[in-house]
Amino acid sequence: MIEVVRAGALTTVQDLGRHGLAHLGIPRSGALDEPAHRLANRLVGNPESAATLETTLTGIAVRPHVATTVAVTGAPAPVRVGGRPAAWGAPVHVPAGAVLDVGTATHGVRSYVAFSGGVDVAPVLGSRATDLLAGLGPAPLSGGDRLPLGTPAPRPCPVDTAPLSAPARDLVLRLVLGPRHDWFTEAALAGLPRARFQVATASNRIALRTEGHSLERAVHRELPSEGLVLGSVQVPPDGRPLVFLADHPTTGGYPVIGVVPAPDLAAAAQARPGTNVRFVPVA
Repeated sequence: MIEVVRAGALTTVQDLGRHGLAHLGIPRSGALDEPAHRLANRLVGNPESAATLETTLTGIAVRPHVATTVAVTGAPAPVRVGGRPAAWGAPVHVPAGAVLDVGTATHGVRSYVAFSGGVDVAPVLGSRATDLLAGLGPAPLSGGDRLPLGTPAPRPCPVDTAPLSAPARDLVLRLVLGPRHDWFTEAALAGLPRARFQVATASNRIALRTEGHSLERAVHRELPSEGLVLGSVQVPPDGRPLVFLADHPTTGGYPVIGVVPAPDLAAAAQARPGTNVRFVPVA
């Protein structure tokens, strides 16, 4: 069991998400920075599917009731155990009763905290992930919450170095055009690689929203709701695209100009408000 001492701005339980349920209106959810989630689990000897804690900007502090091994990845942040500095991006032993404190991210947005054995909350529809849109899974954490841990692995593998990507200063996202790119003017499509957007403060687990440049539409009629996939770039009437992330709705009524490939979305998950964004169309 771990007890939440400080919950941070928004901390949720996440794993690899719920797959194959879009026909029921249920998004996949799961860790926004999936490579960071997978790495944190590997560092403590868990399967990559084990649940971790996903923090947002201000970190979290927890007190385990039993000794455990933890690892913090994703957005770099100061880590302290019992008030003493500890390693980030490496397995760390936390004694029973000692407070693990993950501080404010120095770069990026979301950190991932893995515990040996994983966070063992009850699964819902095959996943332990918190889905903020559908309201599935455990609620975002609050101070005083207690979460069970699973059976730990015998011993995590020793690690000398772990590959960790630094958050990008400029977010460059590949874009596979379609299905509704023909709803935009030729000038808007031709100028897309040079257009400059910024990450908006309204971004969340549902979508990365942008501000700045506006894409001009050639078609102005209403569009019936269509299915949406992870990474869909939808353009609302103000012309400022938004990139749908893990908690995205499964249908939408604004035109989708293209889709960002899934491998690019981890960088989007770590982009802070004000970060420059570019879309690069690819075949």
